[in-house]
Amino acid sequence: MRWLIALVLLGAVACETVPITGRSQIMLVPEGDEVKMGLASYQEILGKSKVSADTRLSEQVTRVGRRIAAATERTDYQWEFKVIEDSQVNAFCLPGGKVAVYTGILPITRDDAGLAAVLGHEVSHAIARHGGERLSQEMAVHGLTLATTQTLLAGRDPGTVQLVSGVLGAGASVGLLLPWGRAQESEADHLGLIYMAKAGYHPSAARDLWVRMGEASKGNRPIEFLSTHPLPETRIAQIEGWIPEALKYYKPR
Repeated sequence: MRWLIALVLLGAVACETVPITGRSQIMLVPEGDEVKMGLASYQEILGKSKVSADTRLSEQVTRVGRRIAAATERTDYQWEFKVIEDSQVNAFCLPGGKVAVYTGILPITRDDAGLAAVLGHEVSHAIARHGGERLSQEMAVHGLTLATTQTLLAGRDPGTVQLVSGVLGAGASVGLLLPWGRAQESEADHLGLIYMAKAGYHPSAARDLWVRMGEASKGNRPIEFLSTHPLPETRIAQIEGWIPEALKYYKPR
């Protein structure tokens, strides 16, 4: 029965196109609903987290984040940037532009350019609607309608809140435990490189970031074939291939 429901749902899909890459996506979730779910997840996470009171860190994340956000040209998003006190190597951007950076990643980002590489990547997940795409896939597999998912989320059903938050991109470590598939990860790397270049950050900083990320994750990495995420070496090679394209958009500030 579940597969039959999935087929019915897929029969009513809308097709979307990812900016820059032009990849076609199957969507069961209207973007407005995806944004509402993103906001609910964001509020849920902030309510359980310790938001940093360090003005220097908050100003840095906001400063870099706003430049990346402007490069996306999504002026309809209500962008917001927070720093969360937590040792995990983590950051996320939920649909609608709700961004959080965990303090555990800052020793690896090191400076504005490194932070721009992380934020460019995370923001790209939202711009490419990877959360809506993944949620559409989950709904199809589990035979859920949009109305049912919204009702469970509004009722703070713990399982649904956790599922939706995870699917939309929150609560997973950058480069180590991200929930995205390899294709979406690579796409976010590609888009992020373009956005950071447009924002005035040299795209080579993304390569340098992943060199450091690789060093940080040594001894704790799965075999790539068994992972849904590219290894740092793979990402570095891909990024190096995209840098010439990104440099066409680069204008130092």
